[in-house]
Amino acid sequence: MHPAAPSVTHLLYLHGFRSSPQSAKARQVAARVRERHSGVNWWCPQLPPSPAAAMAMVMEGIAAWPRERMAVVGSSLGGFYATWVAQRCGCRAVLLNPAVQPARDLAGRIGEQTAWHDPAEKFYFEPRFVDELRTLDAGPLRQPENFFAVIAKGDEVLDWREMVARYPGARIKLLEGGDHALSDFDSHIDDIFQFLNLAD
Repeated sequence: MHPAAPSVTHLLYLHGFRSSPQSAKARQVAARVRERHSGVNWWCPQLPPSPAAAMAMVMEGIAAWPRERMAVVGSSLGGFYATWVAQRCGCRAVLLNPAVQPARDLAGRIGEQTAWHDPAEKFYFEPRFVDELRTLDAGPLRQPENFFAVIAKGDEVLDWREMVARYPGARIKLLEGGDHALSDFDSHIDDIFQFLNLAD
């Protein structure tokens, strides 16, 4: 990132499939923002199951945000979404084990799903959502220097090779071992916040 890049005043966090703003990583990022960057506008919405509806909601929510002073963090499916947002907005993005081919990977998950953080909460993943994911393919990175991916070779859900190949020219922190949830997120949060360059 160019040293003259302005500090970030608006931060968006996008959770993964079946996840929520209650995810451990979302809560850790929120706590860090609250404690050290209290002036930053933080938004971590609960995303609807429809990818098209999710991105429409996000774009409406950030419509007034300054593009040169915003950033997005996304985990898993949220990383796929974050890539789409960053490509459209020209902003910085941090990707945590990002989904690369979610249309392919989620085609087998059509039907009733249980929310990860609240088993009582159900939602239905519809066949049309797979097509919506296809239309959200963001294409080759236009500004690779805006992207920082944290990728675990030990991810039990996604193939780390696909993730690395998706982000040529980006900054990549490739972890030996690890898991999809990035259970050792504590040890990467400093690197993430250094890249984000949040305002105080």
